[in-house]
Amino acid sequence: MPYPRNMRDTVVTLRNGRLEGLIEDRQLVLRGLPYAAPPIGALRGRAPEPHGGWHGLRPATRFGATASQNPPLVPMTRRLLGAGGSSGEDCLTLNVWTPRPDGQRRPVLFWIHGGAFVIGSGSTPLYEGRRLARSGNVVVVTINYRLGALGFLCHPSLRDHRDGIVPNLGLRDQIAALEWVRDNIADLGGDPENVTIFGESAGAMSIGCLLGAPPARGLFRRAILQSGAASNVSDGPDAARITEVILHELGLGPDVSPERLRALPLESILEAQRKTAFKLGFQLGLLPFQPCVDGDVLPAPPLELLARSGTDGGPPAEIMLGTNRDEWRLFLLGDRALSRLDESAFRSRLEQVLGLVPGADRAGLLARALDTYGPELGSVTQRWCAFQADRVFHAPAVLLADRLAAAGSAVRLYRFDWSPPLVGGWTGAFHGIEIPFVFGTVRDGFLGATLGWQPEVRQLARRMRRAWLEFARHGDPTHERLPDWPHWSSASHPGVVLGPSGGPALGLPSPTAAFFESLLGMAQAA
Repeated sequence: MPYPRNMRDTVVTLRNGRLEGLIEDRQLVLRGLPYAAPPIGALRGRAPEPHGGWHGLRPATRFGATASQNPPLVPMTRRLLGAGGSSGEDCLTLNVWTPRPDGQRRPVLFWIHGGAFVIGSGSTPLYEGRRLARSGNVVVVTINYRLGALGFLCHPSLRDHRDGIVPNLGLRDQIAALEWVRDNIADLGGDPENVTIFGESAGAMSIGCLLGAPPARGLFRRAILQSGAASNVSDGPDAARITEVILHELGLGPDVSPERLRALPLESILEAQRKTAFKLGFQLGLLPFQPCVDGDVLPAPPLELLARSGTDGGPPAEIMLGTNRDEWRLFLLGDRALSRLDESAFRSRLEQVLGLVPGADRAGLLARALDTYGPELGSVTQRWCAFQADRVFHAPAVLLADRLAAAGSAVRLYRFDWSPPLVGGWTGAFHGIEIPFVFGTVRDGFLGATLGWQPEVRQLARRMRRAWLEFARHGDPTHERLPDWPHWSSASHPGVVLGPSGGPALGLPSPTAAFFESLLGMAQAA
């Protein structure tokens, strides 16, 4: 039951000490809780270490600093993901919304934010957990984790040094936050044995890694992946090459000592990170800073780990994942060369991206791409959007759904089709637009003024929030307003369309995504 209106007890005692939060909307909210020691100074580049606790009563009324990051390039992304407040390396904190710390064992929803592994935070207003926790009688947790070069450098010469820079620090932070939930959430009214991790974009890609990562096994029961899968992982040579590029931008070589990296000014690292992203094709949807195969957190690519997981417990029994119909439209807003995108430039972009596929017949592959993404799809811009949405989002979702189903998971797929009335509908169902429907934040701030709170928006938000909550509670998202959500089948690609008039459908998530499915499999096997 929620807090009575006259209740004012805001103090809780956890393993590391006493905390004072706030009562908001008849719930207890705790912000800026440290789940690991600050990764600063000598701890920069090291795996998260336990927090030493504190004496006395610690305020938990303000969000912690966001992870160090450069400003987003896309203006709308800046509006959606801006969290305000300070940023810095002392960022390993989380936030909790709970109906009441009363000993009940409520389902826990653990959110991992997106942002291409270089931007974002758990304090973004878009992820405010109040309505989700209240309407579902659940506990909601949002987290920060290290980003960019501070979170995802991977090079043998740095890693194997005695005091080396540890790879996959962002993933290790997420695992440390899950361990904090395991150890503390029962004292906040949550059930540590019923944790559902959910995330979007890079957050969902992180979950794709956690599904196969041995250190994450047993820390969550279910998973929801929104616009992200398990294909954004660098192998050893690629990760080393990316690290060498950023070291070059810093004026350093791969033989640099970890101590020298720990002494660099943060501003220098962020500037080198920005230049590296552009040099390595960030504008084409290539993510230089992402998880890597490191022999530890990820002994192998996640899809390979899932394929062999039957011998060590397997992935979670229930999985939800999906994409938005027009994923790539958002990124056009930051595409500086869009006005010059003609047939020749389109062909050049295809050649650049497809040239990354290992062992492929490049000429034949380009011919197939030009045929698959031909003029019948519309303008050159529309064809580029379809190509990129399939490559980055739709096809990886199908590949992961197939792999999970083969490993024994009950998988449900969705496609989000609602298109906001922006710029005459030009934006379509763009990347990230489903998030406020899940959290119930559609009506708030910038989104409320832009999208409105029309009946179809209200109804869709309630259907989706209820589906996410039912899945977290029982492992089945179906309910009276959203019935007949079929399990995934690699033969017919069934799922649910989430939109004003959506429902069960076949052939999800995209009619052209099949072009990439075999290519992604090749890349994973290489």
